Formats: sequence, C-alpha cells, structure tokens
Amino acid sequence: MTKTSLVRTVVVCLLYWCVFQIPQVAAQTDGSGAWYSDSRPIMGTNIRTEIWAESPTLGLAAVEAVMTEMERINQLMSPYIQSSELSKINRLAAHSNVEISPELFDLLQLSIGLSSETQGAFDITYASVGYLYNYREKQRPDEQTIHQLLEAINYRHVVLNEEDKTIKFKHPKVKIDLGGIAKGHAVDNALAILTDMGIEHALVTAGGDTGLLGDRRGRPWKVGIRDPRHRDKQAVVIPLENIAMSTSGDYERYFEEDGKRFHHIISPQSGESSYEVQSVTIIGPKSTLNDGLSTAVFVLGVQKGIDLINQTRGYEAIILDNQRRLHYSKSFEAVNAEN
Repeated sequence: MTKTSLVRTVVVCLLYWCVFQIPQVAAQTDGSGAWYSDSRPIMGTNIRTEIWAESPTLGLAAVEAVMTEMERINQLMSPYIQSSELSKINRLAAHSNVEISPELFDLLQLSIGLSSETQGAFDITYASVGYLYNYREKQRPDEQTIHQLLEAINYRHVVLNEEDKTIKFKHPKVKIDLGGIAKGHAVDNALAILTDMGIEHALVTAGGDTGLLGDRRGRPWKVGIRDPRHRDKQAVVIPLENIAMSTSGDYERYFEEDGKRFHHIISPQSGESSYEVQSVTIIGPKSTLNDGLSTAVFVLGVQKGIDLINQTRGYEAIILDNQRRLHYSKSFEAVNAEN
C-alpha cells in the first residue's frame, strides 16, 4: 500500500467519522501456519500481540518473547518498581552522578533531544509535579504545591554524560518519568526481536502504541483509534501495513472532579492537565518517536502540533480537539482537498 493510498483511505474514514469495533482475533490456520495471540497486563496497560508462524514451536516462542521483553522494559523503566533503574535515578540523581545502562541512557538522550525539538512540550521532568497525581484515588496537588514545584520541570535540569553513561539532576526537586516514550520503545524492541526470529507478519500493542510487521497475510491490519468519550467504540479504523501508530488520549488515566477532567497528560508549562485536545494519533515508522510525538502534540495543541508534524518527515498526525473536530497533517489534508 502506497502512502497516498493509505492517506486517501484514512481521510475517507475520517470524513465519515467511522465508528467500528475491532473484532476479536481467533487462531486461524491454512495448512502453512497459524496465528498465535495473547494479551497480558504489563507496564500498567494491556499488552497484546498477534503473530503468524509456520509452527507452534515458533509461534508460542515468539509470543513469549514479546511478553518477556515487555516485562524486562517494565522492570527497567517503571517509576513504580523500587528496584528499577528509573527509580534509582529519581532517588539519587539530585545528589550525585548515577551510572545507568546504555539502553536507558540512549532513551533518555532521545527524550532530551525530543524536548529540545518540541520546545519543551515533551518533557520527562513533568514528573516533578506529575508524581503527585493519583488517578485511582482521585488525588491531585493543590495550586500552591504545583507553583512550588513548577521550576523543577525543565529538561535542561537533566545532565547526561556520554563518556561514563551517567545522569545527574541540577535541581533538587526533579523527578523523571518515561511514560510518554517507554511503551513505544518496548514495541520497537519487540518487533526487532520478532524480526530476528524470522517472523514476517505481526502486531504488537502496548496501550496506545501499536507496531506492525508486514500485513495480515494479504490484507492490511485494521488498527483502531478509540473514541475518547465512548470506551467500547473506535472513532476511526485505519488500514495499515509495516508501520507504527501511537495515540495519546485524555481517557487513559483520569478522574473527574466538579465536572472537570484531570488526566495524565501534564503540560510542563502549567503542571496541570492539557485541555485543547482529546486525542492525538501519530503514524510513522518508529513507535518510540510516535509515542513521544503524540504526547508533545497533545500538549502543543492543534495548530502548533500540526506545524510540528508537518516539519517531521515521515510522520503524520490525526487530532481530535476538545470540540470533537478532526484535524490532520498536510498529507491527509491534501488528499481531503482532492475528495
């Protein structure tokens, strides 16, 4: 499927505001192989994979390899696991240089670079205030606390030393969280593992992040964008092949108080939830960058977000604003004009 035909199909769906359910996938065989699928709760979300393999041995091993990699990333990067490298950083980096693994160092370096490119809209130090939100318990920091901690939100407080792979914070109140990029990283890693195993057709989903290998054996994968206000419905279903898609929405973790929704996508400028849009979907070759960009665009809002994506080669965006109007980046927009 060419990019033009993909964009044309997506825009047709958007114009008619399609609402579909993604069907449950059952094991299918045709004599030459079968689909193997599984889903498990990891990284605070639902991890799901569908894999075509020529033998049960390979299929089952491939599914397990995906889940094992997801749990490895969880143990490395979760802020809720005290033994994780991320937790170690948050405990010690304000006081001394902390040596970390090359993998985590590289992801942090990418995160800081993305912060610079997005003028701070994506910022892992949002956690300096964000850690005080508890969406299950409906707890949030008061305005005074946010004001006191807001100066700690600044990616420039994070100092990375390439030579010895260390990290240090320049502000005593800094905390970091990779929730806006780690799942995308995990999806990319899982797809690389499957490729090394000889898998040619697969889907890996971690919450709002989806990565695809090939097609679904002769037809495109159907990947849904959830309707932010209707839990069991898809706002749009998009046919995709050999690409990745990430969605950030205000429905993933939130609570409501006095008619106002407090959700997990925090603006680094205010320390509070961002409200201009309800969801952002990024389509591009790498889940890691999709993940970070979807967060950044959500914070930037419609116009600045679209401008950012229009300058990012190989990536496209679909934005649903807080009035439930759709906006899309220039390739989608061009095809829309033709229709």
